[in-house]
Amino acid sequence: MALSPLGTFKNKIIFAAAWVTWSLMQAKILQDWGLSWRIAAMDSLVSNLLLSAATILIINNLRYYRPKKGKYIYFIIVCAFKAWLWSVMVKYVMGNIYPDEKAYLEFLDRFMPIRFDIALLITLCMALISELFYTLEEQKDSEHRKTDAEKLAREAELYKLRQQLQPHFLFNSLNSISALITIQPAQARKMIQQLSDFLRGTLKKEDNQWISLEDELQHLQLYLDIEKVRFGHRLNTTVHSETCDKLQLPSMVLQPLVENAIKFGLYDTTETVTISIAATQENNYLVVTIDNPFDPETSSPKQGTGFGLSSVQRRLYLLFARNDLLSTRHKNNQFTTVIKIPQPS
Repeated sequence: MALSPLGTFKNKIIFAAAWVTWSLMQAKILQDWGLSWRIAAMDSLVSNLLLSAATILIINNLRYYRPKKGKYIYFIIVCAFKAWLWSVMVKYVMGNIYPDEKAYLEFLDRFMPIRFDIALLITLCMALISELFYTLEEQKDSEHRKTDAEKLAREAELYKLRQQLQPHFLFNSLNSISALITIQPAQARKMIQQLSDFLRGTLKKEDNQWISLEDELQHLQLYLDIEKVRFGHRLNTTVHSETCDKLQLPSMVLQPLVENAIKFGLYDTTETVTISIAATQENNYLVVTIDNPFDPETSSPKQGTGFGLSSVQRRLYLLFARNDLLSTRHKNNQFTTVIKIPQPS
């Protein structure tokens, strides 16, 4: 239900101040027209009390029922009826208060059409102000509902993406464990333990959207330890975070990027490969650069496809509504992924 224009204390004060000001002005005008101050004050008090009641009634009516667009003729009809009813009640009340004041009663009859027009104008203005107020309130409520719905949808998609990351990595790890069981059972057991530690750490991060770079790199190291069991001496990693350890980023955003680098760097070669991870701060951004070598004859880094890059790209868009926070480039058999994270205020 929409808030009434008189629902706030500030609006009530404004309405009361306008009512008092108009009542004093009307009393002064009536006195200038020849009425005694006593009659002028009473006339102003009675007529404006009844008029304020009529306007409040219109405001409350519009709160519960408002005509459809193009039906604003009802505004005029209702306001005209209430202005007429107001004029009848003013004449009745003042006639009972001053039954012997013939000069005043004649004055009241003579100028009642003018006062009717003024009352109609005031009630119409209040009706239009109320209509505008309620329309704006409805738009605000609609925007809030839309924003909440979009937020829920965005959070649901983010959650889905984060849930997809785990099976994607888990399947690769299980395949590697399966391959190691017969030829290197000790390594397979070690990898199972590391996988358990990694997944346990992942579960702890489910309720925390933002974490520090230091925590993210510690969790990433668990993943790299698992991959080093798979690839042995062929996988080397270097990490440089300088003074960026306390900067914030979405949890588990680096792991799919590093997984993508390992995929393109090691899957098609038997040589030793070094994956480089470097973090710097540029203005209000945390910038993380991931470098890996690739063989242009067997790899396809130009496409920038794969679950890792696409999932991170989508996640960043959902969080920041920007498509320019992840970029890739390749030069001299070196593939580079750059991710920029705006820092929360």
